[in-house]
Amino acid sequence: MAMATMGESPRSPEAKLGMRVEDLWDVQEPQLSPTEKLNACFESIPVSAFPLDPSNTEIEIKSDATLADAVKILARHNVFSAPVVDVEAPEDASWMDRYIGIVEFAGIVVWILHQSEPTSPRCPSTPSSARAIAAAANGAAFALELEALGLGSAATTAGNFFEDLTSSELYKNTKVRDISGTFRWAPFLALERSNSFLTMLLLLSKYKMKSVPVLDLGSGTIDNIITQSAVIHMLAECAGLQWFESWGTKKLSEVGLPLVTGNQIIKVYEDEPVLQAFKVMRKKRVGGVPVIERETKKAVGNISLRDVQFLLTAPEIYHDYRGITVKNFLTEVRSYLEKNKNASPMLSEYVTCKKDCTIKELIQLLDQEKIHRVYVVEDDGDLQGLITLRDIISRLVHEPRGYFGDFFDGVLPLPANTRV
Repeated sequence: MAMATMGESPRSPEAKLGMRVEDLWDVQEPQLSPTEKLNACFESIPVSAFPLDPSNTEIEIKSDATLADAVKILARHNVFSAPVVDVEAPEDASWMDRYIGIVEFAGIVVWILHQSEPTSPRCPSTPSSARAIAAAANGAAFALELEALGLGSAATTAGNFFEDLTSSELYKNTKVRDISGTFRWAPFLALERSNSFLTMLLLLSKYKMKSVPVLDLGSGTIDNIITQSAVIHMLAECAGLQWFESWGTKKLSEVGLPLVTGNQIIKVYEDEPVLQAFKVMRKKRVGGVPVIERETKKAVGNISLRDVQFLLTAPEIYHDYRGITVKNFLTEVRSYLEKNKNASPMLSEYVTCKKDCTIKELIQLLDQEKIHRVYVVEDDGDLQGLITLRDIISRLVHEPRGYFGDFFDGVLPLPANTRV
């Protein structure tokens, strides 16, 4: 019935792409395993065939944009990252000279969190200290401003940290290019239009890229940006097709999910300062964590690195608090979104599934809720595991031996002192 429904209804660009995979699936040699068939199908389709994502098209950040402006651009367009254009590059510059990298929202957040950490007493001038980074990027005056704001003190878990930071000259004047050598500044690894789907899927899963730019070499500009979310949406649109159903009807355990078990999940308590929650995510290198009620030990919410944007763009959320907790933060953000229906960013909600869920059901849930992680729970609500978009894509394809060869030799080198 699903097949008939798809045939009768208007097909989305993603569904048409799925039909293309279906045609290739039907002509694969019968002795191949389902995974080998999918690999062969995706290797035969160029990334130029991937539908354009309206939310990502033509979103670029200039290298001389301030961090404040970059946060607003990313939040307004509801995207995690954007390519950075070198404003000093000539008009006829090649793409390698035109783009200096990808700035991620998480990278800005990590830089901000670093400003709240005390300078190491053993090495006060180390490049990893907030003062040294500020001095290197903006001169000694900005470094002194950090000290004047008290951003290295223990009191910075209070709500006034964000008020002090967002009103400071440091935040208003620091340029995107100034933080290009620190923390999560992504290398500019781009694909040509002729590269395969398989290459793109492997980069988004095994090689942990959140998004992959696709270049038009003729114009030297980005033609498309393919994200993990866009791939999940494409898969959701392929429901009913034979190749998808043969994989999607499998239970989570049949494909080795979840990869992260319950005792491996990083958690925060709802009564902890919200700044501390963001610091935990930075330290543990995770994009989001469940929020736990201390008395019951049950998960009552979710918070992600991206949610810090509300503290940067909506000061009314914390102005009544000296030390806003995770619980208060989530409550205030929901209230803010309720009052501002047109606000682009959405709160990262706590969404769960059961261990007997199928891949297809999980993909549809992720696509419907527009989220990046789902928590696997027992019947009593206890956390059993965590599944991300990357985990699902990693179960769709595998990397053949020697597949990439010298592919990564073309990646632009990371800036000095980078921490990816």
